[in-house]
Amino acid sequence: MERSHQNRKGRGNHSSSSSSSQSTTIRNTKVSNFNESSSATNYATNNRSNAHDDPQWKPRRGNTSSSNTQKEKIKTEEDKEADSSDFPRLIGTCPFMCPESERSQRERLQDLAVFERLHGNPRKTSPALAVKKFCRTISAKHMQASDVRPLPVLEDTLAYLLNLLDSTDHPFEVVHDFIFDRTRSIRQDLSMQNVVDDKSIYMYEKMVKFHVISHLKLQRCRSSSNISSVHYLNMEQLTKALTSLYNLYDTNRDSGTVYRNEAEFRSLYVLLHLDSNTRPMGESLSLWFRFVLHPIIRSKEMCFARSVLRFYQMGNYMRFFSTISAEASYLQYCILEPYINKVRALSLSYINNAGYKLHPYPLVHLSKLLKMKESDLEVLCNACGLETCADDMGNKLLPTKQTTFCCPKEGFQSYNFTGLEQFES
Repeated sequence: MERSHQNRKGRGNHSSSSSSSQSTTIRNTKVSNFNESSSATNYATNNRSNAHDDPQWKPRRGNTSSSNTQKEKIKTEEDKEADSSDFPRLIGTCPFMCPESERSQRERLQDLAVFERLHGNPRKTSPALAVKKFCRTISAKHMQASDVRPLPVLEDTLAYLLNLLDSTDHPFEVVHDFIFDRTRSIRQDLSMQNVVDDKSIYMYEKMVKFHVISHLKLQRCRSSSNISSVHYLNMEQLTKALTSLYNLYDTNRDSGTVYRNEAEFRSLYVLLHLDSNTRPMGESLSLWFRFVLHPIIRSKEMCFARSVLRFYQMGNYMRFFSTISAEASYLQYCILEPYINKVRALSLSYINNAGYKLHPYPLVHLSKLLKMKESDLEVLCNACGLETCADDMGNKLLPTKQTTFCCPKEGFQSYNFTGLEQFES
């Protein structure tokens, strides 16, 4: 059963007071059905959204006297690799997903991804298949408008790429590698044209979602030997795209307004910093919160993230799991899943050390607290060095005071989260 994160039970109480007391209006940025969905499947099936044809898609420029200054100040993460100030101001004219010159060159060099090959031929592609590659080094004097895709073409290209996300013809690592590179190229074209309006926000939200979903799927991939490096690179681009998205929110903000999806994307920053030993986005939470708008702080998405953060730091595993079960959106769950098994193992350590030796803990009760199947819990106990037993009735038990507890060196395998099975697909 689909559970939309826009209508999650138990989350409305956080936002009801703020909606009546705040004069803030929510920016109704044009979104596809994926923004209302809680599954990765819906995300991929929304292909080729023609947002640029929607008459509601009109840029909000804020204060006209300062809009140009704001646009000059904004720096997306792609600017660090190819500073837009080094480029002449241009508007792309390329009508295809890949410029003709690049397409011809890559045919000669047989530099075509599996998704770009016409009838599987590594020497042949077409305008409907080839997508412009990311280029780390670009010379401004060699840059031509015909090599840069305008915004409508970039929108269609992004829709095409995201439609490949659920492809089952190839391993996910292959799919991810292709979309990973081509979305970087989209961000680069946006940066070179200094596109910082509402449409770019819509596109950055889509690209951030791709990296967030990949964060979860790559975590479950064990077939590739270099999956850890791929996961690291994905996290790197996730933080860059998220930082650029935050900059776009701030640059386009009118007085007293927030964007429709902004609270959820801001909450991802908090969830990425659950572990106090890591700062994937550089700035500490205590400093970052000082610059977050009050309506966003009061939103149900941010209240959820702060609650999860508090329960994680306190080691309150019961509240940690119950809060996730009741309130997590799909994107939030994608970020949280790597922490879930860590907290499960921590709870086993607590129970093992604090329990009475003569009173083994029933697995059926513990499985409900940890939101997992009893059979999966038994596997987890064994992976953590704990033995289980059974009583005369056949009920599985966890004897406490065992001295063999340890976290598995090879990492945790993936276990379902009871109540959120639709997130596991």
